[in-house]
Amino acid sequence: MSQIAFIGGGNMATSIIGGLVKGGDVKASMIHVSDPGAEQRARLSKDFGINVHENNLDAIAKADVVILAVKPQVMKDVLQPLQATLSSRQPLLISIAAGISMDSLASWSGCKALVRCMPNTPALLGRGATGLFASAAVSIDQRNQADSLLSAVGLTVWVKNESEIDAVTAVSGSGPAYYFLLMEAMIAAGQKLGLSKETATRLTLQTAAGAAEMALKSDVDPAELRRRVTSPGGTTERAIATFEAAHLRDIVDAALKAANDRGAELSQQLGD
Repeated sequence: MSQIAFIGGGNMATSIIGGLVKGGDVKASMIHVSDPGAEQRARLSKDFGINVHENNLDAIAKADVVILAVKPQVMKDVLQPLQATLSSRQPLLISIAAGISMDSLASWSGCKALVRCMPNTPALLGRGATGLFASAAVSIDQRNQADSLLSAVGLTVWVKNESEIDAVTAVSGSGPAYYFLLMEAMIAAGQKLGLSKETATRLTLQTAAGAAEMALKSDVDPAELRRRVTSPGGTTERAIATFEAAHLRDIVDAALKAANDRGAELSQQLGD
């Protein structure tokens, strides 16, 4: 069984660790986490019974897999002191940081087997969606291992080109915020129509959850589901026509392109 090290013990790392331990695929004794916060280390040790470290080098000392769960802005500073150990041991290196390219990861770490992935915040509930891309040096076994680790917190999808990670970020990485924004707008509109905030909120959130569940379990695509609930001359048709008249599709297209482009910009800025 592989030794797994997490550099950074924040929310995303915690969610992955929780999924692994809960699923029973990895023994807690095989998981090591380093984090600068004493309270967070104590919480991780108490909740999951894993090994915690203040020093990153101690965490990766025997690791076969190293998961980088730190902010993109500090990735270079985190990796460079570990380069000698990582270069010597050559673990599978998995980065969940946005905007850090394979070239930068390889340069800063000295590792060859690299996986970039972009999970999203519903991973905290085991309902995440993660896109992954592997370098040519990643073996089939390592690819399966990365997939197993990330599937512990939800859906995994592999992409063929590194540039597609920016598209994954635009669609699913940032995606929860888009739905939250729509929820905000629906709640506010419901209040303007006379509903209390509590009633508008409960109805909106349950409707969002129900619609998502229907789409997940349906044998037809969302466009067909929309058509089925849009009766000619009815209230839904009137609302949909208003969305279309306001060019909702163009707005969504522009928003996702902006997120995609920003991901590419970050790769250039943070890779310097």
